[in-house]
Amino acid sequence: MYHHFFGLSESAFSIAVNPRYLYMSRQHREAMAHLLYGVQGGGFVLLSGEVGTGKTTIIRSLLEQLPENTDVALVFNPMASAPEILAMINDELGVAYDPQNPSLKARTDALYHFLLQNHARGHNTVLLIDEAQLLAPEALEQIRLLTNLETHTQKLLQIILVGQPELNALLAQPRLRQLSQRITARFHLRPLNLNETRAYIQHRLQVAGLEPGRSPFSARLVRKIYRASGGIPRRVNMLCERLLVGLYAHNRRHANGRLFSQAKKEVFGDLPQRHSGRWPWLVALCATIVLGLLGAAYIGWTPERVITQNLVTDAAAPSTGAAPLLDTLPSADAIPSTDILPDTPKLPDIVEPEPEKAAFFTTLIAAQQHLFTYLEISASASESPCWGASRPLQCETLRLDNWPEALAINRPLILTLTTPEKFVRYVVMVAVEEQQQAQLLTASGNTYPMPLAELGLQWNGQVFYAWRSPSGYSAPLKQGDRAPVVRWLAEQFAALDKQPAPLTQEVYNRALAERVRLFQQSVGLQDDGVAGQQTLFKLNEVLGLDKTLDKVVLPAVPGD
Repeated sequence: MYHHFFGLSESAFSIAVNPRYLYMSRQHREAMAHLLYGVQGGGFVLLSGEVGTGKTTIIRSLLEQLPENTDVALVFNPMASAPEILAMINDELGVAYDPQNPSLKARTDALYHFLLQNHARGHNTVLLIDEAQLLAPEALEQIRLLTNLETHTQKLLQIILVGQPELNALLAQPRLRQLSQRITARFHLRPLNLNETRAYIQHRLQVAGLEPGRSPFSARLVRKIYRASGGIPRRVNMLCERLLVGLYAHNRRHANGRLFSQAKKEVFGDLPQRHSGRWPWLVALCATIVLGLLGAAYIGWTPERVITQNLVTDAAAPSTGAAPLLDTLPSADAIPSTDILPDTPKLPDIVEPEPEKAAFFTTLIAAQQHLFTYLEISASASESPCWGASRPLQCETLRLDNWPEALAINRPLILTLTTPEKFVRYVVMVAVEEQQQAQLLTASGNTYPMPLAELGLQWNGQVFYAWRSPSGYSAPLKQGDRAPVVRWLAEQFAALDKQPAPLTQEVYNRALAERVRLFQQSVGLQDDGVAGQQTLFKLNEVLGLDKTLDKVVLPAVPGD
């Protein structure tokens, strides 16, 4: 359609995965190097990144570069059970096994026999799992056990896990620490910066056939594309594709601000206004200008609301349908004949985001950072805040079926949403009012109300939360155990019972086991006297060591 109009042989910004269009930025080259290291015998390799950053494209490019002596098993449906995952691996590699004996042992033995034969032939065997954040912990443990298949000098199976940032949080769980410790190389793909975005756009145009040095997008417009997309390649593609369609429809060679604004609205949408909250600041702005011209500075008048630069880049919101681009843009006759038009004066770059927009985060890490700030937990600016927290924490990711299960956790939660436009967003739920309305934490630290019924339409069932775990805790504590964490447990019960001394020091004795059993009975847990994760979780709640949903004091929201 429009390709010949711009001198292109094909669509330059299709969101279909095509290795020919892979732009090898510095971090993409490093990611590819990590994967090649894993293929050539590096053991366990992890590649993570936000949705749309190019993970799948890198995988496809990797597959095209593999040596001929490499056999690959690809798993693109990781939501299966552990036996089903093992069956998929065997099927991918062509491993024969007895269908009448579908046990894990039979399938593992068959795979081991195949790997030994492959190794004897001088072949490498690689298992590549995409969307690995969807793997169940039991499936991950089964995959870890596959790394035990080895000779005296080499692992027989190289494993590459590719997934979204939730995969890092999943592997940070104590029960998966053995697997996490076996990962020999990790790499996290981040969004492109401005210069990389500019080079990325030009690269795709040239691959599609555009002559070098030509572009329908000016440097100023590329900056707008970068800000609107956040540097995520998939979002860049969607926006550029829509711009090219609009240019073709208006018989123009260069995009301008008006075309960009309409394309952005159609691609990313715009939330309807719930109230007239934007008019007070607009009126105040006009009044400021008029009174300033009249010398109002001398009468001490100040506007009610100061408009400040919006520096929040991680907040986003679900969008609603916009009018079609080709139906709403002005006709070609109404546009001046110059190739580049000045942007229509407007204020969106300096307006504070609406509260509902600021309550939606585009990355899990951004949501985690705001959650930790809310919980008054400092964390380093690492890829996963759970790893750099200032105190021992348990970070948990669960898949739930309904609101009662989520509310029973009784902790501030990060909910994973899927918007009507199929974008993944995250919200931090810090309170629930009368089991009907959630209070969502905004990027500015305030809260925004949303009915659970409305929120549930987008929630995919996944939750993330963090709770304070005792230092040194790694497994359930039972009678006869000896460890410093036992002293901590005894001290907590002494504080709860207002006793001057704990029941024990570092030995989990019978008295402490009996006290744990009584506590478990009081909170509705199985009274086995073993201090496991659920018991410690409830103990924190009773002692007030963790901030809960019930104890949240809702701050006022200025201007809402």
